[in-house]
Amino acid sequence: MKTWFVTGASSGLGKVMAEELLARGDRVVGAVRRTEALADLEGRYGEALLAIRLDMMDAASIRRAVDEAVQRCGRIDVVVSNAGYGLFGAAEELSDAQIDRQIATNLTGSIQLIRAAIPPLRRQGGGRIVQVSSEGGQIAYPGFGLYHATKWGIEGFVEAVAQEVAPFGIDFVIAEPGPTATGFGAALDRAEPMEAYERTPAGEIRRAILGDGFAIKGDAERTVRAIIAAADEARPALRLTLGSTAYESVGAALRQRLDSLHAQRDVAFSADRPDAA
Repeated sequence: MKTWFVTGASSGLGKVMAEELLARGDRVVGAVRRTEALADLEGRYGEALLAIRLDMMDAASIRRAVDEAVQRCGRIDVVVSNAGYGLFGAAEELSDAQIDRQIATNLTGSIQLIRAAIPPLRRQGGGRIVQVSSEGGQIAYPGFGLYHATKWGIEGFVEAVAQEVAPFGIDFVIAEPGPTATGFGAALDRAEPMEAYERTPAGEIRRAILGDGFAIKGDAERTVRAIIAAADEARPALRLTLGSTAYESVGAALRQRLDSLHAQRDVAFSADRPDAA
């Protein structure tokens, strides 16, 4: 039996994950803003679920939640950084408050959770951290600039930290789901639209969202099972791309970047010092 610490366990992928883990006999610490949101799972699984209050915008709250989980459970085997939300709007349309909230929740909050989890995992001799990112951590759509900034940012942070803590037996999985049936679109925080962007790519994406113009192929249960399976592996890949949409879009973006890089080889090498080996 493993103990999992899952943020955002009251809805979306987080709740599906909590249910899957509890059903198979593991213990789950559900870290949520409102603990009463997990009352239904507590009623079904009793002491196997520990609901803890956590505010991803409050670093002190994050540290308290991790400390409480370790104190009450003895150890945490897997930390799942899942809590977050989406913000839509062209850069000019977004308010300062929206920008601050997006970064504080998705990026700074995830960074602080990882920082809080490292000391107890290091002391116990190792563990695993699963960072739920998105295909949006590798590609970009117009109108999702701030969302992408947080996902690209947390992926870079994880890549660096994974190297720092590998000697302690701590490793990472970055999960990158594509569009998945979780209610993400309905929960989007949207900027006040500007007429100037109506006939631009950002406007086209906005109309697609409002008109259900996005094909959502991802299945929440299958996505969660794939993440859990990766977290159970002895040596999982750092990145886990999930869904055919994510696989195709990320693959195309990587190929395009490689083609661009190769085309710049001579220019790149020309920037070296003349005496460089």
